[in-house]
Amino acid sequence: MLKVNEIYYSIQGESSKAGLPCVFVRLTYCNLRCSYCDTEYAFYEGVEKTVEEIVNEVRKYNCNLVEITGGEPLVQTESLDLMKKLCDEGFDVMIETGGSLPIKDIDSRVMIIMDLKCPSSKMMKKNLYENINFLKKSDEIKFVIGNREDYNWSREIIAKYSLIEKCSVLFSVVFGQLEPVQLVNWILEDRLNVRYQLQMHKIIWHPETKGV
Repeated sequence: MLKVNEIYYSIQGESSKAGLPCVFVRLTYCNLRCSYCDTEYAFYEGVEKTVEEIVNEVRKYNCNLVEITGGEPLVQTESLDLMKKLCDEGFDVMIETGGSLPIKDIDSRVMIIMDLKCPSSKMMKKNLYENINFLKKSDEIKFVIGNREDYNWSREIIAKYSLIEKCSVLFSVVFGQLEPVQLVNWILEDRLNVRYQLQMHKIIWHPETKGV
């Protein structure tokens, strides 16, 4: 059984698949408490469902792209079975994970979008850097940046672990804390080969709207 906070159909708001229709399976629980978290409602609220029940709900939307998110989906180890089942059913599966729990057992067919938590998140010490060894070229690593300290730290981590050679690197701002134009200017000034991304769903809908 998995505790599910919500299942909904929207567009992918982030990553290289931004703008595509997507079914989101938001699982309950999180082991982190980031300073800027926008999904605190997923910490505890949810309904118990079997893997088969979840897959059946996903099928109803007739959409091939599925993202497993949270909270932190890897807190519930049965999420690994869910991802495998979805892949077996022919879905294009993504997972968004905070980078503090092991990713090595995730089905190789799944596209991993993994955070590395910057200093302003207050969760930097939770980063599990050994996860970098298990990232595939098709995966993406994300830095959510709230200030210049976060940006400088991210550049150092990218260089230390040769991240740009391993997979795509995504930069986004802490919504409402750092102006997008400021981060974009820093990226361009440094000629940093990363993908800047907006949280598209927060522009289309009100930033606090659930289920989008």
